[in-house]
Amino acid sequence: MSKRKSYTTEFKHEAASLVLDQAYSINDACEAMGVGTTAMRRWVTQLKEERHGVTPKGSRAITSDQQKIQDLESQIKKLKREKEIFKKGFSSLNIGRVSILMLIDELREQYKQCELLQTFEMSRSSYNYHRKHANKADPERDRLKSKVIALHEASRSSAGSRTLSAQLKQQGESVGRFKTRSLMQEAELTSKQPGAHRYKVAEKPSNIADNHLNREFSTELANQVWCGDVTYIWSGTGWIYLALVIDLNARRIVGWACSTSPDSVLTTRALKLAYAARGEPKNLMFHSDQGCHYTSKVFQQQLSEYEIKQSMSRRGNCWDNAPMERCFRSFKSEWMPKTFYSSYEQAEKDIMQYIKYYNSFRVHSYNNYLTPIQAEKEAA
Repeated sequence: MSKRKSYTTEFKHEAASLVLDQAYSINDACEAMGVGTTAMRRWVTQLKEERHGVTPKGSRAITSDQQKIQDLESQIKKLKREKEIFKKGFSSLNIGRVSILMLIDELREQYKQCELLQTFEMSRSSYNYHRKHANKADPERDRLKSKVIALHEASRSSAGSRTLSAQLKQQGESVGRFKTRSLMQEAELTSKQPGAHRYKVAEKPSNIADNHLNREFSTELANQVWCGDVTYIWSGTGWIYLALVIDLNARRIVGWACSTSPDSVLTTRALKLAYAARGEPKNLMFHSDQGCHYTSKVFQQQLSEYEIKQSMSRRGNCWDNAPMERCFRSFKSEWMPKTFYSSYEQAEKDIMQYIKYYNSFRVHSYNNYLTPIQAEKEAA
């Protein structure tokens, strides 16, 4: 197979010039330069367009002026890519507004202020305001900032401005969400919350029990509907399985159990603990997914003994048990160490600490930013 010939831009320019400048016909120019008519016609068209100011796309220009334009466009694209890389890398550091202001101040002697503000995406009015108030002492603001830092640390860096604002109000501080956000920015605090997740929707009901709950997640009283689920957590040498039971009325965790096996013994232990702790309630419904630890005869017999009505989500439809999914998500994204646990004992101890934190200290938007225990006391 013969190798395809390649021609320099100078050669193409010279060949096309024969037709445009020296009145050669296409055939005469082809014979003089030793090229085919298709290539010659293409070069003639390109040269004619470039002389009219058209910069070719996808091929190298054959005039010097258009080549310079292509080189400049290439440099601009390269600079834009480098700028995007810098901005994405810088934003991922989460260094905070205070650090950005300090950096702009340091670079003002080398670069124009307007260029720096544009680079760091900060308005001039915002920059001037912070510079004006940078050296002014504000004991009251510092006091509030200390409280925000303490509450944020207690949540293991999970609480955002809404949650922190609600907690400050419970402590008698009149602080709105936007002021709390400003205090967080000054203290360089960020909330570690995951993004939205898309779930596959399924419609198949259980053969054991219908979906009696039908996503009616609000109840008038406590001990009307409980929800349960099981999740797994790495504990250094193996998986630890956590079963929880929550009361939908205030989203309070009322039962829990840990084990190395995700079986019906685990879920039954969590149910027994909840039933005893809540005073053996009557007219109760228990909702869960279709996991084998909830469809087993052992678990069904326990429900029957307690006269609890069973309700089950449609297979693969996690939205039917959304409050439980949200509870586990909060634990894993807000509390559980990103490096996991080093032992079963460490994991179990930390889970117990989270349950205490969740019920007693973590405010919930469903409860109008009260903790589950506070919400139940107010409803009583």
